Amino acid sequence: MTDLSVQDKIQTATQPVLKDEERTRCEVWTRVMGYHRPVSAFNIGKQSEFRERKFFVEACSK
Repeated sequence: MTDLSVQDKIQTATQPVLKDEERTRCEVWTRVMGYHRPVSAFNIGKQSEFRERKFFVEACSK
């Protein structure tokens, strides 16, 4: 048995595999006009705008 096969067995033992029916849907909230709301409560147009948002990470200044 090689070290790689032992590592593979450890990874599969610690990372559970869930079927789609076992998963719980995650609710996404966002801040709108000073308060937080779930995106699922938005109308179709606002949900589309939310999906089109672009996120960025600002570089740290030294």
